[in-house]
Amino acid sequence: MQNLIDQDARRFGAVNWMGLYTLAKRETLRFLAVWTQTLLAPLVTAGLFLLIFTIAIGPGRSDVMGVPFLIFLAPGIMMMTVIQNAFANTSSSIIIAKVQGNIVDTLMPPLSPLEILLGYLAGGIARGVLIAFVVAAAFLVFLSIAPQNPLITLIFVILGGAFMGALGLFGGIFANKFDQMAAITNFIVTPLAFLSGTFYSVEALPPILNRLSHLNPVFYLIDGLRYGMIGVSDSSPWLGMVVCAGASLVVGAITWQMLRTGYRLKA
Repeated sequence: MQNLIDQDARRFGAVNWMGLYTLAKRETLRFLAVWTQTLLAPLVTAGLFLLIFTIAIGPGRSDVMGVPFLIFLAPGIMMMTVIQNAFANTSSSIIIAKVQGNIVDTLMPPLSPLEILLGYLAGGIARGVLIAFVVAAAFLVFLSIAPQNPLITLIFVILGGAFMGALGLFGGIFANKFDQMAAITNFIVTPLAFLSGTFYSVEALPPILNRLSHLNPVFYLIDGLRYGMIGVSDSSPWLGMVVCAGASLVVGAITWQMLRTGYRLKA
């Protein structure tokens, strides 16, 4: 009997590619099925942010880092939209499965903790990338903003989806109820997004707040995307890549450990 179990476990090889692909496909189709909520709504939200700031500040606002304020603001709005939706994709999938009691459908198939982690992250990254393309297309049409460094832009979009997707997976595993998930969103994700240079250059902050901003991984995501989109940034985009990749690996490793031990997932 043990030999049969061992043979069955080995038939997938080192990686269960079919299972990983199926989970990633499920997580992608899950948000595509309601594209008006997951793709169209973020575009409208980004447009409203830009419209409100344009009306509130008016045309007299001076340039920021040598570019018009609206142009400076656009990449930050774009990254904020990407990370919020990448977080929402993974966190909602896990917490809904836990509350409804069907998390067993994900845990029972022959998927390793790493494969489960990568499958969920694939959905979060895919949602972030698609939203980035939609928002970038709108910026091109209405603001005449085209990415100056498309490859760097794509890299930071992927890093943003990976970091916040892993953080969303962590939050979904940790939370047992929707109100706990809302607390994580309100007290962790929202401050990280809004206090990261989205609406301002951190160089304008007092020294202590400037240094604190550089401890926020989301600052590097927004700053790196800003460099990719309009060619200006507060810090080196190469440093930003290292910091964001490192932060994604750290959060991913913690989440992998939670999946491996079944923390708050198994009785």
